[in-house]
Amino acid sequence: MVYRTIESPSDKAFRYELKVAHLYGDLLNTYGDNGNILMLKYVGEKLDAKMSFDVVSLGDSFNADDYDIVFFGGGQDYEQAIVAKDLPPKAKEIDRFIQEDKVLLAICGGFQLLGQYYVQANGEKIDGIGVMNHYTLNQKNNRFIGDIKIHNEEFDETYYGFENHQGRTFLSEEEKPLGKVVYGHGNNKEDGTEGVHYKNVYGSYFHGPILSRNAKLAYRLLTTALKNKYGQDMALKAYDDILSLEKSEEYLDVKNKADFKA
Repeated sequence: MVYRTIESPSDKAFRYELKVAHLYGDLLNTYGDNGNILMLKYVGEKLDAKMSFDVVSLGDSFNADDYDIVFFGGGQDYEQAIVAKDLPPKAKEIDRFIQEDKVLLAICGGFQLLGQYYVQANGEKIDGIGVMNHYTLNQKNNRFIGDIKIHNEEFDETYYGFENHQGRTFLSEEEKPLGKVVYGHGNNKEDGTEGVHYKNVYGSYFHGPILSRNAKLAYRLLTTALKNKYGQDMALKAYDDILSLEKSEEYLDVKNKADFKA
């Protein structure tokens, strides 16, 4: 049964509202993904949006109309294999969510499962739901581990993170990378790409979690979701106005909590 995990305080008036589905949040949280949830809540509230988060897990239905943002985290091969078996009934609605240009953030296993397939370390091929066309191969006796920096030329933004993945992901022609690798390994250590950007889907291998180190990306996800829901011409607070709080004790407290959960 879908259940609410956290939400904005009920005693505060907000101008807007955003609902977030955390896919398999009870199973796929190996790499501190709850830190991404905390950052979505924090920045969303700074944008005057009441935030609520539902875990949608095994046996639950998913309706694209119910949510404005989806977060899909990563886990170990065992948990991901369980999730892969449960996902197919949700595939049609996840695809509709994506095609309607709604915002989806997928990390590691979630990134892989949106694609055609991934190959586990033991060589077993696990089918994804095929709502995107990338695929992931394995590698023997090796992992991509370490600090990573990428640059997104479209947004002229630089993102920092920590990668730890055995898979080697290859994007399709219609998919763009989240960024080009400045240092680190990236998707596959062959083509210089990291992550994926397709419509309003953002995928990455960044752990840490990604949003606590890259507030501009959190701002981008939330402002996109708000404009989708309330109109592209809506007036929103500028990044510099609300995230000058990066220097404040309040922001640092949230960031440190998010980093600790990694």
